[in-house]
Amino acid sequence: MFGPERPQQIAQTVFRCSRADQTEVLFLAGEESLTRFANSYIHQNVARQDAQVSVRAVVGRRVGVAATNDLSPESLRRTTEQAVAIAQVQEEDPHFRSLPGPAAIPSTSAFAQKTAACPPEERARRVGVICRLAQEKGLRASGALSTGWAEMAVANSLGVQAHFPYTRAELNTVIMGDSGSGHASTVALDIEAVDEEAIGREAVDKALRSADPAELEPGEYEVVLEEYAVATLLVYMAYLGFSAMALQEGRSFMRLGEQIVGPEISIWDDGLDPAGLAVPFDFEGVPKQRVELIAQGVARAVVYDSYTAGREEGHASTGHALPAPNSFGPLPTNLIMAPGETPRRELGRSIQRGVWVSRFHYVNPVHPLRAVLTGMTRDGTFLIENGQVARPVRDLRFTQSALEALSEVAAISRERRLLPGFFGGILVPALHLRRFRFTGTTE
Repeated sequence: MFGPERPQQIAQTVFRCSRADQTEVLFLAGEESLTRFANSYIHQNVARQDAQVSVRAVVGRRVGVAATNDLSPESLRRTTEQAVAIAQVQEEDPHFRSLPGPAAIPSTSAFAQKTAACPPEERARRVGVICRLAQEKGLRASGALSTGWAEMAVANSLGVQAHFPYTRAELNTVIMGDSGSGHASTVALDIEAVDEEAIGREAVDKALRSADPAELEPGEYEVVLEEYAVATLLVYMAYLGFSAMALQEGRSFMRLGEQIVGPEISIWDDGLDPAGLAVPFDFEGVPKQRVELIAQGVARAVVYDSYTAGREEGHASTGHALPAPNSFGPLPTNLIMAPGETPRRELGRSIQRGVWVSRFHYVNPVHPLRAVLTGMTRDGTFLIENGQVARPVRDLRFTQSALEALSEVAAISRERRLLPGFFGGILVPALHLRRFRFTGTTE
C-alpha cells in the first residue's frame, strides 16, 4: 500500500504544474484477486494491481479531466497540462460554482489485514467447501470469490486533503441442477466474516427445492421478496431518483414532502454506519452525511455533490460525488432500509396463495417518474399456499412500479443482510408485499 504520504506528494507535484484556477487530484490504488469457479472446479485465478491519478482542472467555469497510471513526475506534468488544455476548450458551465473546500473527515476504519493479504490457497479452500456441498447432492457449482484492498485519496488546491484505505471480500455462487438453480451471495470488509458453508448450503437448498418447476399464470400475487430482490429494487431506485441531478432535471420519482410509499418504509444512506461498508468521504473529499431519503414513506431528501449543490441556493454537498468526469450526478452508495418486527422465518405465513421470490435479474427501467421496472425472477421462485412454500414455479417476468410495490407492505423482517451495491453495500430486510404484478412466464 502507498499510505497517505505518497498521494500527498503526487498532489503537490500536480499543483506545482497546474496553471488552472482550481485543481483537484484523485488517487485510486488497489489490488483485487479473484478465484472463479464453474462446474464445481476452479478455472481461473487472477490478480490485478493498479494505481491511477485523475486530475480535474478548473479554468473559470470550464472543467477538464485527464488521468494516468504512470506516477512519474513527467507523466503527472503531462496529465496536468492535458487536463488544463481540455478545460480551455470546453464551453463555460453556468451552473459550476467551485470545487469543495476542506472539512473535517470523520474517523472510521474499514480495513482487515487478512482480507488484504488473502492468498489464492485460502480462496480455493473456501470455494472448495461450496463445490463439495454441490457435488454431494449431484449439483454443479459456479461463482467467484474476490478479495482485495483499495486506497482512495483526494486533494485539491482549496485545501481538501483526505485519505482512506479499505478492504472488501465478496462471494457469490449459483448452484445448478438439471431443472433448478439456487443463488446466494455476501460481502464484507473482513474475509473472516464470510461464511462460505452457509452461502453454499443456502444455494444448494434452493437448487434442490426449485427442481421441476410448474407453470404459474401471470397476474397480481402476494409476494415475499428475499433480501436479494429488495436490494435490486433499491439499486434501481437509487439509479433513477435518489440523486439531486435527477430531481433537478425533472426525471426523479422523489416528490419531496409527499407520501410516495407505505409508512412502514424508511430508507437512508449512511457511509459511516459500521453495519455497512464504511467510507468516510466521497470522490471529491467531502465528508459523507447520513441522508434520510424516505422516512416513514415520505420522500425527504436526495443526495448532492458539489456541482448539484451549487445549482440550488442553501444546499451543500452531502458527500455523494462520483469520480469526475461525471454526467450522471451524485449517487447514494451505502443504502440502508429499516428493519421490521417479523422474524424472517414467519414471512408469508398469512399468504393463502402467493409467490416467493429469491432474486431478480435482467432488470430495466420502464418509467423513471413512476419507478416502473421490468425484469425476471431467478434461482428460486416458489408458489406459496396456505402460508407454506408449496412447490417451485417457472420464472416470471414482472412489470411493476417500485413505489406501488413498497406501498403494499404487509410485513418486514427484523433480520437484515448486507449485499453488494454501487461502490459500497446495501443493508436490507426481506419483505412481504400484498400485491406484485407478474406479466409473463418463461419457457
